[in-house]
Amino acid sequence: MKVISRLFSSEMAIDLGTANTLVYVKGRGIILNEPSVVAYHVSQGRRQMLAVGSEAKLMQGRTPENIEAIRPMRDGVIADFDVAEEMIKSFIRKVHKRSMLVRPKVIVCVPCGATPVEKRAIRQSVLSAGARRAGLISEPIAAALGANMPIVEPTGNMIVDIGGGTSEVAVLSLGDIVYARSVRFGGDQMDQAIINYLRRQQNLLIGEVTAERLKTSIGSARAPDDGQGTSQRVRGRDMLRGVPKEIEIHQAEVAEALAETVQQICEAVITALEATPPDLAADIVERGVMLTGGGALLAELDVALREQTGLAVSVANDCLNSVAIGTGLALEYEKQFRHVIDYAS
Repeated sequence: MKVISRLFSSEMAIDLGTANTLVYVKGRGIILNEPSVVAYHVSQGRRQMLAVGSEAKLMQGRTPENIEAIRPMRDGVIADFDVAEEMIKSFIRKVHKRSMLVRPKVIVCVPCGATPVEKRAIRQSVLSAGARRAGLISEPIAAALGANMPIVEPTGNMIVDIGGGTSEVAVLSLGDIVYARSVRFGGDQMDQAIINYLRRQQNLLIGEVTAERLKTSIGSARAPDDGQGTSQRVRGRDMLRGVPKEIEIHQAEVAEALAETVQQICEAVITALEATPPDLAADIVERGVMLTGGGALLAELDVALREQTGLAVSVANDCLNSVAIGTGLALEYEKQFRHVIDYAS
């Protein structure tokens, strides 16, 4: 029995996200949540890994010429094959705290809009990192499972998963996808929108880390009722004088910066509703729309969606971890969800 227990504990599910990677181990739950960042020391064209995850993220925007902090995931898929492989390998080692003699079976979630080439790249990276077998599950299904939606029933369920690189909008019924659309914008585009806004309106240049901090602290999908809302001091570089500068930014300004991205999300939901069969659309009117992913934490996003669609919109209880939890549930109850897990070689 001890041998069987060890075998089961090596199987894992991975939410290989653009911003963060979460690892769920069978029978144990989520035991790793790290930024999808790798730092390398570069010398004479050769790269030597310095740090992975949280430690590497601290180096972003602060590295000398001979150190690179790389995000190997872009738009939910692998942009740098070698770096992604090293990152996955490092996370597997962290999880097991043992040598790479452990060869786990791994299930990874992928955007529903990923191409066959992108899926093959993800699968090959996981196998090269030490997995004995790699299965893929569509991100909307994983998000819906993690949000505890009754997707196995013969009723329509709409899920909107807003990640770092992609937003997934899907209608699910009988345990599978009826309609799905993956749009390549999410939390990263929101950060870039804030950077562009401050550069254009305030002649202030800030980095991605500062923009993300602004988004999470005073970001909003709607302008505040009082016209300004809360404020926050932000530091960056004055683009006219080239010297450090500090200004005060109000919530209304961040909402204005994010307006275009929020509108794109709303339009993706409306497009999905228009493409949904009438009977399933009737179910969605009754059940509403579920928001998951880190982007779902943007203040007033559910209200903005409700105003545009007329539907009830709710945010999952653990929206940040919904995809990882759902991928883990697919691993735990693999026989029940085998039809949505792709183990193709």
